[in-house]
Amino acid sequence: MATKAPKTDIDESKVAVSGRKKVAVGVPAVLHALEISYEQMGVKRSVETLMRVNQKNGFDCPGCAWPEADHRHIAEFCENGAKAVAEEATLRRVEPAFFAAHSIAELEAHDDWWLGQQGRLTDPMILDEGATHYRPISWDDALHEIATALRDLDDPDEAVFYTSGRTSNEAAFLYQLLVRGLGTNNLPDCSNMCHESSGSALTETLGIGKGTVSIDDVHNADLLIVAGQNPGTNHPRMLSALEKAKQNGATIVAVNPLPEAGLLRFENPQTPRGVILGGTKMADEFVQIRLGGDQALFQAIGKHLLEVEERDGGVLDHDFIAAHTSGFDDYRRAMADASWAELVEATGVAEGTMRRVAELVRTSPSTIVCWAMGLTQHKHAVATLRDVVNVLLLQGNIGRPGAGVCPVRGHSNVQGDRTMGIYEKPSEAFLAALDEEFGFTAPREHGFDTVQAIRAMRDGRARVFMAMGGNFVSATPDTAVTEAALRNMDLTVQVSTKLNRSHVVTGRRAIILPTLGRTDRDRRTGRDGVAREQKITVEDSMSAVHASRGRLAPPSDDLLSEVAIIARICRLLFGDDAVGTRPVEASDRPGTTHPVEHDLGQAERSPANERARAGIEDDDARVQHPANVPQADWAALETDYTLIRKHIANVVPGFDDFEKRVDKGRTFILPNGPRDARTFATATGKAMFTVNELEFPRIPEGRVILQTLRSHDQYNTTIYGKDDRYRGIHGGRRVVLVNAEDVAALGFADGEIVDLVSEWTTPSGEVEERRAEEFRIVPYPTPRGNAAAYYPETNVLVPLDSTADVSGTPTSKSIVVRFEHRS
Repeated sequence: MATKAPKTDIDESKVAVSGRKKVAVGVPAVLHALEISYEQMGVKRSVETLMRVNQKNGFDCPGCAWPEADHRHIAEFCENGAKAVAEEATLRRVEPAFFAAHSIAELEAHDDWWLGQQGRLTDPMILDEGATHYRPISWDDALHEIATALRDLDDPDEAVFYTSGRTSNEAAFLYQLLVRGLGTNNLPDCSNMCHESSGSALTETLGIGKGTVSIDDVHNADLLIVAGQNPGTNHPRMLSALEKAKQNGATIVAVNPLPEAGLLRFENPQTPRGVILGGTKMADEFVQIRLGGDQALFQAIGKHLLEVEERDGGVLDHDFIAAHTSGFDDYRRAMADASWAELVEATGVAEGTMRRVAELVRTSPSTIVCWAMGLTQHKHAVATLRDVVNVLLLQGNIGRPGAGVCPVRGHSNVQGDRTMGIYEKPSEAFLAALDEEFGFTAPREHGFDTVQAIRAMRDGRARVFMAMGGNFVSATPDTAVTEAALRNMDLTVQVSTKLNRSHVVTGRRAIILPTLGRTDRDRRTGRDGVAREQKITVEDSMSAVHASRGRLAPPSDDLLSEVAIIARICRLLFGDDAVGTRPVEASDRPGTTHPVEHDLGQAERSPANERARAGIEDDDARVQHPANVPQADWAALETDYTLIRKHIANVVPGFDDFEKRVDKGRTFILPNGPRDARTFATATGKAMFTVNELEFPRIPEGRVILQTLRSHDQYNTTIYGKDDRYRGIHGGRRVVLVNAEDVAALGFADGEIVDLVSEWTTPSGEVEERRAEEFRIVPYPTPRGNAAAYYPETNVLVPLDSTADVSGTPTSKSIVVRFEHRS
């Protein structure tokens, strides 16, 4: 039987520090995964559930998006995957009596770990304006409340619709249709905060915002550079792929400010070598780079390759460069002018070390560069990734077996969400196909990304916020600003499996809609009265699409799937059951394009205010349900997901014969021009070399550059436990990892409790400060001037307006911070 949920929060006074680990996974990982599984699910349920994770007839892990090979192990999951499954398949329940016993004020006082440990949500709940407690509400009434709130908006752009990577392809496709049917492209998602920089750089240079490699390419690469990534914690199954590459003769270079156990040695618990013989050494070269120095490293590699080519020849793939690229001469001249002294300053790495890594690249027949948030969450992140592409283009390492770019996505279907249209800047081709399929005109004006959405909510330009999964409050930057923005809403709606902080930081009114998880059986009853089990589909990090089927009885009998929730709202908004009317002018009906300047002055330019200035009464401006809405059989889509997949096949390229291709556990790979045929949908029709001015963080005197990161007992904002055993942190989370020499030089001591104060200079020259209180200093082998601490506790330090150029991604890996003694 599962244990009860904890009654108290994490006691940070009990944090203990031990030596960091130099090996990942192994038997301890198995034991820890089983311990958490048994606590949450019990023994029998744990065995039955874990044996179905990532199997062809099972369900897709709700954790990371690392792909599976065609041959599956009987235990096709990692330690953190087991934790993710246990959190979702837990026997703990959050029922109406829980909300009756706990006020909003009381819940808000608890930490993220305590909230997440309470269990699965079972019933729709509503928080009335001015109320202290959530109360139960029927499904019909809850959905009617949401539809009415959306109908009553003066402008569709006053609604914001957030999406988490856990959402299925089917739910994501229907969700974006709802939003565009309403008349807006306000579709911020978790990609905005993680791999948006990857998508921006790759779309510009290669013509596709995704990676260009397959799992077989990883297995067969000659050289793998793993930069700004910690697979041992964030994508543990990747270690098996890297181990296979090593067995096939690959060289691995790890580039990271912190020495991470998973890139030092891997003890695979599914092999005798891993259990008995000490495992596999992973990184042949560990480049301990300064935060934000990755662009300089890849410029150094490119500069070295061009210097050797100039001197000896035989380095570059001239045929590829001539036939498939543009901009090479400008890039070559820029690298000739690059200063080795500046590259050394930016990276903190000796010139000889960088040349040694560049020689590994020069002699490699096929090279893959993998990366994650360490490269994407800096002001110059997009420029960094352009320089990654530059290095690969020099030797034709795009569209060649065992070579290419590999952005490693975090959440299970975050890439699938984007493929399905969850994007604030949709392409004209996608919208035209959507129009044709559903008989309406979707809005063309770009919507809000995550940071823009927070600004809009803060400034009164949005009134309704709806989140399809995720934990918006804890995932986003500038926590105090984000919380105030959400409290400024008329209505906040959370579609969730479990309790989190976003349920206790609410608008004036709030609704919680509990939903099915990946592990739950999804049985829908059609018009013929027959109940049929449904499957969903997901897309992994390498553009592979496959089905997922839950098998567990849902936490409550009337729990709805995400698909069902969205379909019912669509029916209320667009179908025969459409509710009420809403005040709109003809020019502001959903689907009509109209210019909106997303700036601070926009709050004064709503249709209601414009009507008031013109002396038009609201009653005179009311119209009946507008005709420009998507046409679909919403009730049928709710009960038969094959119909949604037919629509997807007609709208999204690469999904033809969708149903057949995912039947019986099959996987299919979406088309990828650079990988499949060396075709590039860029501005020049070729892969693009780019010239990027070198940029890196400068560290002011008496300060450090802080990066936010996950602990090992954490996935995204979900806290599984109190430890980070690979880094030697036990029983707490409010620690800051700092180079021992910096600790002494800054006038502090090992173990001292300090406040972290971030400093950010605004475009107008003002210095803003933000504070995170009571962090214990832990000396750690980081580069001088660099530090690290866990999020979401340190998200408060990340300024909302400190974002990456081009992509708008928050700069969570380069925060200027000073330490202050506690008084």
